[in-house]
Amino acid sequence: MSVDEDETQQRLKVAVHYAVGRLCQRMGEDHRRDFSRQVVAAIAETTFRQCDTFAKDLEAFARHAKRSTVSSEDVKLVARRSTALSVYIQNKSEELNQEQRDLKKKNTGKRRSRDTEEESRE
Repeated sequence: MSVDEDETQQRLKVAVHYAVGRLCQRMGEDHRRDFSRQVVAAIAETTFRQCDTFAKDLEAFARHAKRSTVSSEDVKLVARRSTALSVYIQNKSEELNQEQRDLKKKNTGKRRSRDTEEESRE
């Protein structure tokens, strides 16, 4: 690992640790519990390792399909071991697909009205 990659990884670890700490703080306030620094660090490290595993799996799935870009299908495949995560990702994927279809319809409608305006001017 190069110095830049090591520095980037350390920055990511710090960001994950910070985010986990904030989430633990909020959860602790909501449930009147405290999280020790060791527990926050353990959750952060576990989260970071799981993200690293997901990233490597996503790269492998894309490479296996001879693609250089990770697709939504790759993400669904990574999530298959966790029912809750899989359902969440499937729902988000469907929402995004619907938004894209709606945008396409909207843009197609705008093009048609512009074409009609241009025809009426001629």
